[in-house]
Amino acid sequence: MDVKTGFFYLFSVVLMFSAFRVVTARNPVHAVLFLMLAFSQASGLWLLLQAEFLAMTLVLVYLGAVMVLFLFVVMMLDINIDVLREGFWKHFPLASALGALIALEMAGVLMSGFRIAEPPVAALGQVGPVISNSKALGILLYTEYLMPIQVAAAILLVAMIAAIALTLRQRKDSKAISASEQVHVRASDRLVVMKMDAVKVGEAPQPPEPDAAPDASATPAAPEAAKEKKQ
Repeated sequence: MDVKTGFFYLFSVVLMFSAFRVVTARNPVHAVLFLMLAFSQASGLWLLLQAEFLAMTLVLVYLGAVMVLFLFVVMMLDINIDVLREGFWKHFPLASALGALIALEMAGVLMSGFRIAEPPVAALGQVGPVISNSKALGILLYTEYLMPIQVAAAILLVAMIAAIALTLRQRKDSKAISASEQVHVRASDRLVVMKMDAVKVGEAPQPPEPDAAPDASATPAAPEAAKEKKQ
């Protein structure tokens, strides 16, 4: 087994493991990290197939931009995993049946394609300049497919402008302050001097007088009245 075959098996094993962990990880942040690992291993496989442009696109676009965006979105949303996993076993039979069907279809297409495909035979005596895949793809895109490239660029530009416009719309809960209003503010707009009549401060309230002392002559009369009631 040569070095290229060894790298192929290494990338394939790590790719399969990371793809399995994407769907089995309990934490969504860990799932996104495993998906980024899967993309990196897939780019290594593209390099082994001498498709360096696809490998570079996979790393720059998906791994460098899309997955980082997914990671920040998942971390900011703070998803409740228990709520998402309530109906997992309820839909598991249907999901497993669909997964098995898709796997069989992919296996049938790949096996039939490998049997039918024949290796290209180079024409004898045809010698030309050797160029890289990226250069050949760039020449093809900007010559024969120039119009579709420009249409796709215009659509992406319109989508980007629409996303910015939707984000910067006026919101009622926004606390943004206009800088021009702050610069042109005057002291008279913020400070108001009001003239009020003089108010005389009232005297302090007097403390309440203590209760009068009980009459001494009335005290011995109480036991005598009680005796008369008993008789």
